[in-house]
Amino acid sequence: MKLQTLKSRVRMAGSTASTAPVVNAGSWRTTKQTSTQRGYGYKWQQARIGYLAKHPYCVMCLAAAGVSEQGIEEITLACLTKGMALPRATVVDHKVPHRGDMTLFWDSTKWQALCKPCHDSHAQRRDKAIT
Repeated sequence: MKLQTLKSRVRMAGSTASTAPVVNAGSWRTTKQTSTQRGYGYKWQQARIGYLAKHPYCVMCLAAAGVSEQGIEEITLACLTKGMALPRATVVDHKVPHRGDMTLFWDSTKWQALCKPCHDSHAQRRDKAIT
C-alpha cells in the first residue's frame, strides 16, 4: 500500500494570505539585510548568553508579580512565596529601539531580559508606538 502525501490534496483556492512577517514600512528592518548584517551574529549571541547568565529572569514578569530584581536567591524565594514559577528570560531586548544605530545596539545599559511572550507582546507594542 502506497501512502499518499497530503501536499497533493491541499489547494490554495483564492488564498491571498502572505507568509512574510508584517513589518512597519518605516522600520529599519525593511532593508534586505540579514539579521547577521543587522548586528545579530555570533558576537551578539555571545553577548546575549552572557547577559542572560547575569539576568536570568524576565523583568516584566517580575514587575507584574511585584517582585523586584535583586539577587537570584531573593527572586527565587519571592516567587516561591507567591506560588509562581520562576519567569525565565530567553530574550535580550533593547529597551531603547536602536533602529540600526550600532552604538545604541551595543549599549548593555539599555538592555533588559525578557521571556518570549513579554518580548513579543509588550516590547513590540512599544516599538510600534515609537514609529
